[in-house]
Amino acid sequence: MKCLNNRAESHLTGQVESELDIMANGAWINRGYCGSPQPLPPVINTIYGPQPPFPGFMDSAYKLDPPGQIQKEPCTAERTKMKKRRGCCSIKGLWSTAWTENTSNNREKFIRTTLRELVVYLVFLVDVCLLTYGMTSSSTYYFTKAMTDLFVSSASESGVTFQSIGTMEDFWDYAQGPLLDGLYWTKWYNNQSLNSGNRSFIYYENLLLGVPRMRQIKIKNNSCKVHEDFRNEIIGCFDVYNDKKEDDLSFGLINGSAWSYHTEKDIDGSSYWGLLTTYSGAGYYQDLSRTKEGSADILAELMDNLWLDRGTRAVFIDFSAYNANINLFCVVRLVVEFPASGGTVPSYQIRTVKLIRYISTWDYFVLGCELFFCVFILYYIVEEILELRIHKFAYFNSIWNILDIVIILLAIVAIIFNVFRTVKVDNLLGSLLEQPDIYADFEFLAFWQTQYNNMNAVNLFFAWIKIFKYISFNKTMTQLSSTLGRCAKDILGFAIMFFIVFFAYAQLGYLLFGTEVESFSSFVKCIFTQFRIILGDFDYDAIDRANRVLGPIYFVTYVFFVFFVLLNMFLAIINDTYSVVKEELASQKDDLQITDLIKQSYMKTFMRLKLKKEKISDVQKALQSGSGEIEFNDFRETLKEMGHGDNEISAAFTKFDRDGNRVLDADEQTRMKMELEEKRDALNAELNNLGKNYGKEFMEPPASSGDQRSRTFVDQEHFLRLTSQVLQIETSVAGLTSRMDLIMVKLGLEEKTDTKKLME
Repeated sequence: MKCLNNRAESHLTGQVESELDIMANGAWINRGYCGSPQPLPPVINTIYGPQPPFPGFMDSAYKLDPPGQIQKEPCTAERTKMKKRRGCCSIKGLWSTAWTENTSNNREKFIRTTLRELVVYLVFLVDVCLLTYGMTSSSTYYFTKAMTDLFVSSASESGVTFQSIGTMEDFWDYAQGPLLDGLYWTKWYNNQSLNSGNRSFIYYENLLLGVPRMRQIKIKNNSCKVHEDFRNEIIGCFDVYNDKKEDDLSFGLINGSAWSYHTEKDIDGSSYWGLLTTYSGAGYYQDLSRTKEGSADILAELMDNLWLDRGTRAVFIDFSAYNANINLFCVVRLVVEFPASGGTVPSYQIRTVKLIRYISTWDYFVLGCELFFCVFILYYIVEEILELRIHKFAYFNSIWNILDIVIILLAIVAIIFNVFRTVKVDNLLGSLLEQPDIYADFEFLAFWQTQYNNMNAVNLFFAWIKIFKYISFNKTMTQLSSTLGRCAKDILGFAIMFFIVFFAYAQLGYLLFGTEVESFSSFVKCIFTQFRIILGDFDYDAIDRANRVLGPIYFVTYVFFVFFVLLNMFLAIINDTYSVVKEELASQKDDLQITDLIKQSYMKTFMRLKLKKEKISDVQKALQSGSGEIEFNDFRETLKEMGHGDNEISAAFTKFDRDGNRVLDADEQTRMKMELEEKRDALNAELNNLGKNYGKEFMEPPASSGDQRSRTFVDQEHFLRLTSQVLQIETSVAGLTSRMDLIMVKLGLEEKTDTKKLME
């Protein structure tokens, strides 16, 4: 048969392409043409696969079409085109989501797409959890606690601890006592030597990296203005810290780094956010020795030559330790701030981080999770690009899409930092091993590693929150979002009124108690203190001591107006809106029910098995109706009266007509009856199994005490019989419709061909 090339004209090609795009892998080829008609509904093969009616009846290049016409295999070009299109569709299917697929009129497709998204995302979430928790350990806390107890809680012979430092004398007492004792461990508890050479192992387990460093920041003299009434009495004036007023002149012995100013760039420092203000990374620094005796001599020299004076605003003590047992670095920074008011404000920062990543088997497992994470991020980048190309700016109308972008951006930053950190640590450790007497500056890496951990924590939090995107389709799950969305305007109006009162009380508390009560010493602290009062955490005695008259008035009125009035108004708004939303949702059907898909799948399986069982019964009846040998025509007519198609009849007959004479003898009928009986028993067993698992759940009417609406139920057999009839009618109508369309297409093409021949 000649392939009709004239059917490849533009309008027909466009029709074929649109049909292929719509049907994708579900499309079928009309075997007489290069084009493709509308697809027929899938036929349930109830007995055997479709086969030619008799062996050798047709050439291998021809097959029987449903209308009974002999058609040829599709053209090679068309088959190649189909394979390419199916390949493209399968690739696109990797990124199929509710935003890339048109599921507005196909609820089942929407359910399946959403479930597929959820499954893929859960795998991604598990990988993120393994990756995030794989970098942390409970040993981190114990390492931090051990270093805190040693350097913060230990007391000198005079009883001075780091937290109790109040003067410069106390600072030198601590530095020459608990600090040196904690940094340099040279003996066992029985006074025997550790034999560690010039290396120091803190707590016998933690190697001190390099040497510790002390750095101070000073303010210039006469950096503030003195009132003219006191200028004769007050000679020097040192202002509060300001980086523009830093003292950069050499002083004291002027023979080392401790007495000469160094910029932040010179010492590769970084700024520090203290309790009073933010300090620069510049200043005067002194590196200690690798031995306790050498460091004690250095500290004594600094103290004797008045290294700290009135201009000192902050002193930093930095050192790092490494524990090989748990592969963790501990970067310690002890800070003592000297405010312009006098006294000291001690604080500390201990960061325990894992900078060397891949040593143990678990570390390499985490490495595999990291690579898997990178693949997932690439996958989601492509997915978001596809969604953005389809929906343009409407893509940003969904908060979930914005959350996707945030997660992807944070992940990309984390990947880049992971590579940077690995390279930086290798370089730093290499230089430290070459020069073990230098200061090991891990502060920069520890800071950014901490920020990296914080970023991963936030990203993991967002990743868990995103699960609501996939489970909020249920009306129970949407109550929270619907309630907040409905009362958003009311809450906004209430928030304005609430914060007017709240900030008024914050200013009142700051002005009344700020000079005496620490929790009211700044306006920001007042805000957090008032939130703590709402939660019941407050110090009433401190307020009462600060102002015995206005203190109780402030407390009583604040608790009354904010706690009893405003807070309960806020809860009343949410409760009222929640009641309305719950009542509305109770009268609505869920937009998406996973149980519907389960029920639908069960019913399809149940009906498929039921129909197959009925078909087998029909074949058995056809065998019983015949006497002696059964001819194909009699067999065919009997089953056609029962609603069977030619393909099914031919397949069933041909399977047992071994000699191909179109007649079933006694032996062939016996084999056919035995196999049909076996299939019938298997189907009965499968139907019984389905009935046990799902029958009560899906077939029995649900009992609801609160639903008083009248309902009419039918028995299971009646329901199945009606469903079977409906399915048969739908199949017949769809088949007729498809064949009518096929005939119309053929008539149109033949008419066009005849017209073209006349024109020629």
